[in-house]
Amino acid sequence: MSAVLQTVDMVPGPDSREALLTKYMDTLSYIERLHRLLLDVIKDEFERLNVIDVTSVQALLLFNIGDNEVTAGELKSRGYYQGSNVSYNLKKLVEGGYISHERCSIDRRAVRIKLTESGSKVRKIVGELWNSHVDGFVENGAMTQPILEEMENSMRTLERFWTDRIRYIY
Repeated sequence: MSAVLQTVDMVPGPDSREALLTKYMDTLSYIERLHRLLLDVIKDEFERLNVIDVTSVQALLLFNIGDNEVTAGELKSRGYYQGSNVSYNLKKLVEGGYISHERCSIDRRAVRIKLTESGSKVRKIVGELWNSHVDGFVENGAMTQPILEEMENSMRTLERFWTDRIRYIY
């Protein structure tokens, strides 16, 4: 019986290891390209509006902070920021007047940050950009709610898989 199973496993099919590896590598490539493209979309919008003192990474960070007051550590744990240079970007945003910061009264080591009026304006620009994308989806039917839900579920599954690998497998 094991010889039969080995033969079946070696037959190329839609769920063969080789096919899965190819699709996985394609997916990883798409994730990388889409992230870079997302940053380019934001950059182009800001250039169109002549907003040149905020990078696309910083604009996305401001958008994700929103009305919340968070610590720098919470930015990563809440998924607001995935980059390795969060301190640099926070420093630049403080210098530019987009966020304010103050020491936490409970834990003096922690710094709480929140958007200033200027930061809220940047957040609004990004929000309007997302709204224009949704309008485009509706107009041309490129994306529907079921398609986006399926994509979200797939990405959530992949995120959970990677998180489990980090936490439980050395």
